[in-house]
Amino acid sequence: MMRRRTTLLTGCTALVLALGATACGGGPVSAGGGDKALDGQTVTVAGVWSGSEQKNFQKVLDAFTEKTGAKTQFVSTGDNVSTVVGSKIEGGNAPDVVMVPQVGVLQQFAKKGWLKPLSPAAQKTISADYAPVWKKYGSVDGTLYGLYFKAAHKSTVWYSPEAFTQAGVKPPKSYDELLKAGHTVSDSGLAAFAVAGQDGWTLTDWFENIYLSQAGPEKYDALAAHKLKWSDPSVVEALTTLGKLFKDKQLIAGGQKEALNTDFPGSVEKVFGPKAEAGMVYEGDFVAGVAHDQFGKAIGKDANFFPFPAVGGGTAPVVSGGDAAVVLKDAKNAKAGMKLLEYLATPEAAAVWAKAGGFLSPNKKLDLAQYGDDVTRATAKSLVDAGDTVRFDMSDQAPAAFGGTKGTGEWKLLQDFLRDPSDPKATAAKLEAAAAKAYQD
Repeated sequence: MMRRRTTLLTGCTALVLALGATACGGGPVSAGGGDKALDGQTVTVAGVWSGSEQKNFQKVLDAFTEKTGAKTQFVSTGDNVSTVVGSKIEGGNAPDVVMVPQVGVLQQFAKKGWLKPLSPAAQKTISADYAPVWKKYGSVDGTLYGLYFKAAHKSTVWYSPEAFTQAGVKPPKSYDELLKAGHTVSDSGLAAFAVAGQDGWTLTDWFENIYLSQAGPEKYDALAAHKLKWSDPSVVEALTTLGKLFKDKQLIAGGQKEALNTDFPGSVEKVFGPKAEAGMVYEGDFVAGVAHDQFGKAIGKDANFFPFPAVGGGTAPVVSGGDAAVVLKDAKNAKAGMKLLEYLATPEAAAVWAKAGGFLSPNKKLDLAQYGDDVTRATAKSLVDAGDTVRFDMSDQAPAAFGGTKGTGEWKLLQDFLRDPSDPKATAAKLEAAAAKAYQD
């Protein structure tokens, strides 16, 4: 039911694993001393991560063990977090901590009465070290349940510096400049964009960045909560803007038909693979992991990014996603689970994974020097500096039937729109009909 955007590719999200990082003093990051107060206890943690992400998170769990004496056990749930955790709770085998990948799932868990409110210590750290927006997305009905440990930056456009040099273009500052630069790249022999239309979630990300910048954060919040209808003129306007890109055969590698047959890794390959077909691919910071791990690109040299540019008279958007740590109320060792969560809230814990690569933290107190390369530092700084202007991925806030299911809802309707973007108003009406049904259910 639920999908996981930043883990669709096992092991593909490491930004630059080849580049090591050190702590501020030049030595390796460690969890420090600790009093081993949890000796003999075991904390079970469930989450979607596998491959390199699971290995890197295990380093964080090992640092917690070193500090507290508690053993840890990680269980990979796959994408269906809600179903797996629900069945474990019903079977009397609830994990202590769950890493929840979507706001909608966190809200679902809270409304089912599955979650323990965060401890005063965790709440104090989050209030001091995180922008209030992260507290908002971790709360349900005014109660704080979730700590956002790992974040994604979904407002990054990745490009081939070689293609830009060949075309004589520079990273654009506005959406109009982006399309203009795209035409110049196209004139030089490459398509402007590789679009992963086979994966509906990438199209929702395109829409969300345009909508946030063009319509503004208030309307974005209202649409995300379905307090604003998808048939609203602001939605039609954003679809019209997106449609101009979709129907421009000069801009999309292979045109609409090929885009609909291109998945996310395939879109990265079209820009950074052995045979380049396009100069740019829009998606989150995790593009770098694919470019580096699969195609051997040096991040910052062979592959780089610029922020998703401002649309119209709006400001440049910062759309994010993330994984929130929650403690289950029915867990056998919820007390030790809360101690893990208090540890995850610290910059010390974030530094362990930052050093390993493939990670961004919303924690303001994490020193950027802990990241292993300049590009990761730049994306992390952009995310933290955005403060309360960050908005969580809209489709991740929606019921899964609308915002997170293959072949239905927003995913399918935006794929249909990519196929034929001639009637934004009709598409908006279809989106509203699908949303109304999903939010009612």
